[in-house]
Amino acid sequence: VGCINKTEAGSFSSCISLFPPPQHEHRNKLSVCNKICYAVGGAPYQITGCALGFFLQIYLLDVAQLDPFYASIILFVGRAWDAVTDPTVGFLVSRSPWTRFGRMLPWVVLSTPLAVLSYFLIWFVPPFEEGKVIWYLFFYCIFQTLQTCFHVPYSALTMFISSEQKERDSATAYRMTVEVLGTVLGTAIQGQIVGMATAPCLPGPADIAAGLNSSLSVGLNASKTAYMIASGVICIIYVLCAIVLFFGVREKKGETSEPMGFFQGIKLVMGHGPYAKLVMVFLFTSLGFMLLEGNFALFCSSTLGFRNDFQNILLAIMLSATLAIPFWQWFLTRFGKKTAVCAGSLSVVPFMILVVCMKSNLIITYIVSFAAGVGVAAAFLLPWSMLPDVVDDFQVQNPDSTGHEALFYSFYVFFTKFASGVSLGISTLSLDFAGYISRGCSQPEEVAITLKVLVSAAPIGLILIGLVILYWYPITEERRQGNRKLLQELRDEADSETDSTELVNMI
Repeated sequence: VGCINKTEAGSFSSCISLFPPPQHEHRNKLSVCNKICYAVGGAPYQITGCALGFFLQIYLLDVAQLDPFYASIILFVGRAWDAVTDPTVGFLVSRSPWTRFGRMLPWVVLSTPLAVLSYFLIWFVPPFEEGKVIWYLFFYCIFQTLQTCFHVPYSALTMFISSEQKERDSATAYRMTVEVLGTVLGTAIQGQIVGMATAPCLPGPADIAAGLNSSLSVGLNASKTAYMIASGVICIIYVLCAIVLFFGVREKKGETSEPMGFFQGIKLVMGHGPYAKLVMVFLFTSLGFMLLEGNFALFCSSTLGFRNDFQNILLAIMLSATLAIPFWQWFLTRFGKKTAVCAGSLSVVPFMILVVCMKSNLIITYIVSFAAGVGVAAAFLLPWSMLPDVVDDFQVQNPDSTGHEALFYSFYVFFTKFASGVSLGISTLSLDFAGYISRGCSQPEEVAITLKVLVSAAPIGLILIGLVILYWYPITEERRQGNRKLLQELRDEADSETDSTELVNMI
């Protein structure tokens, strides 16, 4: 107390130093409840994405009965539009003002109602033929835009739930677990409900002329109803997850960035070397897995002949992926993220080869699919776990440039959706050239060959290209740990200055 009466600046500074800065670690600790609530927010993107990825192509071809050429246009244009919206929304989010609820969470809440409505209308067959293509293209683009308004802020929220990298990594592990569970849930809801009302196939023109039109029409109506019921259930889950996220997570105010132009933001994030390499890795590996995801249902039903079992095969893959998450989390912490991405991506390659080389056997297909799910889990978990490291690396190298997290995450999501759009568009267009018959009980041999390429040869080639780029990815475990220590020192210095200022004001 006596030193407070001193008037010399140096003595006063010495007095201040007698008060040790309070410990701030507890401020950044996240409870298990906080992590779970944060993780639940990632489920809607995966549930809807899984349902669209696995089932939209077969729905447009066999239920909406669109020509494969028009279906490819819908899938490609919808995803291309979605990809364009990601950096746009990221730019808008980065310039959003701080509110009492945060900067990211208001985007999540406000986009949810219209997103679920547009999602439901994607799975509704309109009572007219003319304009049906416009119907699906419009609502598909609208949903993708609104989903972007949800997912980009949610992804960037990772950097605002805690300033501790360890806590963010832990929350990301929770999130990835819930997201994989979301893919299981999306596959189960969509697959099981739709599987109970599979539309009958078309045996041939002679059989249709013999009087099968009536039963085929009844079966098709049942499939339309099943898709609507499944989409309604998913919409309810979407809303519940958004509510849990909003009320269960507290967004901490971070650094704000100076307003910058759109193209200036693109130059900023893409000019960071590690980020550009990671994006390219993610682009090629995602494109490979998206090709597998988008065509596996058709491959099982058309090439392998498991028309009534494909939804259960997809569910086996997703269940295996869920069970493999703890293993990959351990592998990641034991051997490092870069090694884990490489091992995880390569682990699925043997099963991609095996599934197209073996003869049609349901039991073996289940076994191979379950084993392949281990690699699918790595594809979901590992690339996202590397992104916070790149953001930290950027902040270490550019300490005066802060508040750009939404831009980094938006471009990452952009390449994911770009890969999905390219894969779905190319796939459906390739099937059109091969002579795919909508709802046909059998397909031409060219279709079988095309599907084998789309679920095996092409994905393997793309994954290998991504791993070659990964070899040059510069952020090793040593560099990651060094960045973490440097950022923690910067935060401790900032906290100490803040506490000193508060103490001076009190005095």
